[in-house]
Order: sequence, then C-alpha cells, then structure tokens
Amino acid sequence: MERTPIVSCETVSEFIRNNNLSDLGVANIRDIVRLANQLEASTGVKFIRMEMGVPGLDTCPIGIEAEKEALDKGVASGYPMIEGVAVLKQEASRFVKLFMNIDVGPEGCVPTVGSLQASIASFMTVGRADKNKDKVLLIDPGFPVHKQQLTVLGIGYECFDVYQYRGEKLRAKLESYLSAGNISSILYSNPNNPAWVCFSEKELGIIGELANKYDAVILEDLAYFGMDFRNDISVPGEAPYQVTAASYTPNYILLLSSSKAFSYAGQRTGLLVISDHLFNRSYPGLKRFYTSDKLGYAMVYGSLYSLSAGTNHSSQYGLAAMLKAASDGTFNFVEHVREYGERAAIMKKMFTDNGFRIVYDMDEDRPVGDGFYFTVSYPGMSGGKLLESLLCYGISAISLEITGSTRKEGLRACVSQISRNQLPVLEKRLRDFNIHYGKG
Repeated sequence: MERTPIVSCETVSEFIRNNNLSDLGVANIRDIVRLANQLEASTGVKFIRMEMGVPGLDTCPIGIEAEKEALDKGVASGYPMIEGVAVLKQEASRFVKLFMNIDVGPEGCVPTVGSLQASIASFMTVGRADKNKDKVLLIDPGFPVHKQQLTVLGIGYECFDVYQYRGEKLRAKLESYLSAGNISSILYSNPNNPAWVCFSEKELGIIGELANKYDAVILEDLAYFGMDFRNDISVPGEAPYQVTAASYTPNYILLLSSSKAFSYAGQRTGLLVISDHLFNRSYPGLKRFYTSDKLGYAMVYGSLYSLSAGTNHSSQYGLAAMLKAASDGTFNFVEHVREYGERAAIMKKMFTDNGFRIVYDMDEDRPVGDGFYFTVSYPGMSGGKLLESLLCYGISAISLEITGSTRKEGLRACVSQISRNQLPVLEKRLRDFNIHYGKG
C-alpha cells in the first residue's frame, strides 16, 4: 500500500510559495530553517531536523565554571584586548602543539567571534597583501557563507568540486588555478562540511608543497577538529595528530571553532592561529589599507579591530579552561563528541536501507567516515525535488547545490539535532517515503 505523507504536499508547496522559494535546490540554510519552523508550527508535526549544523551535546562543565568565575571577577565590565587574554593565547599555542604537532607562539593565537570572523578577517587581510593576487581558491563543496563573505568584500574567487580530484589528481587541478599567479589563498574544511570527506596526509602534502611553490596562504578550516573518528587523536602529545597542511608549509592560517568540538556554539568564540612565519612577514601591499605591512599586526589591529573590538571576554576564559583540560589529559573532548559518529552510522544505514545513496561516499580508497554530516540522494530526484518531498514526510535538510557541489541531486544531512529516541521515527518516515516513491 502506498504510504501517504504526514504533511500535505499541498501545504508544503503553499509555504514554499509564501516564502518566495521558487527552487529549494538553491535555498540557503536559514531559508530552510524558517520553512521547517513554519511547517512545524502550522501542522503540529515535529520534524526530523537535519538542515542546520548546530551542536546537540551539552557544553563541558569545565568551560561553564571557568566562565562563571571570570564573570564573578568582573570581566563583563571591561573590554577585552583585541589580541585576546593571555591565558587563552597560551593554552591555544599549547593545544595545537599537543594535538597537531605544530609550533605556533601565543602571539599568533588570536580569539575571534567564531571561526566565521576568523575567515572574513583572513580574507580581508591576505586578500589585500599582494595587489597582483586578487582571488581566493575555494576547494568545494564548502560552507556557503564563505562565498557570501567574499562577495560582500568584493574579493573574487575560483572554486572546484574536489570529489573527482582526490589523491595525486589534486596536484594538477590545484596547479591549473595557482599557475595563473593571482591566487592569494586556498580555503578548505577538513573534515569537510558538507561532504565529510577528509584529506589524507598525501593530499595535505600536495597542498602544502604548492602553497610553497606559488606563495599562497592556506586557510584551513578546522571547525570539526578531531572528529574524523577513524583516527583517534585524543591523547595529547602522542600520534596520531590532527592532520594538517601546516606540517608541510609555513604559509598557513588555521580557523578553529569551539562550537562543535567543545559544544560552545552560543558563546561565539573561535581562534585564528597564524603561523609564526606569516605573523611576522612583511607584505608591502598591506600599507594600502593598514598602518603596518606586517601581516599579524594588520590582521589583529586592522581587520579584527574593524570587525569587533575584541571577542566575548568571559568566554575566552571558558575556552582556555577547556583547552587546558584537553591538553592536561583530564578532558577527552574527542570522546565527548563521538556520539555524532555513532548517530551517523545508524542514520546512514536507515537511508541506504530505504533506497537512498550516499553521495560523497569515498576518501580515495576507503569509505568516508561517520561524523557530523553525511550526504544522500534518491534515484530520479533533483536536490530541490528531494528536499520538497522529504518535507512532506517531516524531514528537513539542505541541498548540496548551495555548497558548490557539482552533485546537484544530493542533500546534506546533519546528525546533531537527532536524539536517539527520534531514530525510530526517522526510520519509519524513510520507509514510508521509499514505499511512496520507490520500490520499498
């Protein structure tokens, strides 16, 4: 028997029209959040919410207590220094040494209002360091807001979907862009949002080597630090470490987020980690916009100061305490977020058992790991059509099309907001969907 939707498809279509969303395949994340909220409120159906990458675990009490202590000491009444409080800078330097095996002095570890402020400040500064290098290379699929930032700044970009260029193939593809001589920086996320593919040591070595050859700056987005659970990096100071192109080039800036690895999203406190080499490097082009030609000085006292007069004061102490506990070995932050990988494994099987396919399924010669995101498609449906159809079954996600993916039939699913007790509900809705649209 054909299983009918739990939300009238006419109702879904009406709300889509009312929100002026002519094609859900190009609707942004916030569009889908608003649409799902409206459908829930109107129908009383609780949706399976997979559209937004927000943490679904409790914050470590160590950070909360440290932030409370800082507030009790009165830090809320004072501006924080733009370069950050000393204890956070020291612990950040220590953390990247113990979990990445790279050396960065405290001076180059600067708190930001989330890693998105770190990325826009990096675009502003690195993108103006050399007047002949006026574009950023984005390795897609990626976080759509990065392109929005570049558009707002008036900085050009090139991009390509990496899936067909893994391993040694990555070298020629990167060189096809870098050889033009106008690429200032290369941005990618690792693990990747949305595909959850992870670069190998070989690939990161290629990226680092070419950054050296063409004098480009690597902007490595590590929002999901340590969350490739196939490699347990949780023991401080012992291999394996978080893999990074910083092992192969001094031309790097790391964008670290506390939102996922430390479930600290509400406090909007990230880190900009600039290599010692870059922090102290002079770029004559910077004098066109800043008072100093030193990249580190221009970044902190030019770009970051223009964006915000410092990062939340009390939360810097909270993050510092969590980094210290991780480095001391008293807080296993990887174990804390391993739940995401376990949920992903269960959810992926539910999808594939009901006619769906994993879109980004391989890391070179091994299956993509289980983590914060995964990607799915359904035979015969575009991404926009699939998303609209799933909404009728009380399931929301986002289209891969908005992430720069060439696989426009796919969707990104985030596992963080799905509790264990919702998993049977998801399974039933997927089964009904497959009976309706496929051969279930």
